[in-house]
Amino acid sequence: MKMKAVRIQLSSGLEARPVAMLVQVASQHDSSVYLESEGRRVNAKSIMGMMSLGLDTGEMVTVIADGPDEEMAIEDIAKYLCGKKG
Repeated sequence: MKMKAVRIQLSSGLEARPVAMLVQVASQHDSSVYLESEGRRVNAKSIMGMMSLGLDTGEMVTVIADGPDEEMAIEDIAKYLCGKKG
């Protein structure tokens, strides 16, 4: 299991469209992937779970992955949250 703290740098925060894109990024990986904020952990492959966090630009989250491609999953999600393209 790997973890990485990331500050959200998407200009619109994590509204519906950016959440859908994040779920797509997470779903490309075989590892279990979660985002944690303020003690709440949700499955990053779940649109409803991600929307429930209500994350905004500037907030810190912890990306957690566990599985065969956990390092790549964390890096891809961190890049996305920082506004960088793959």
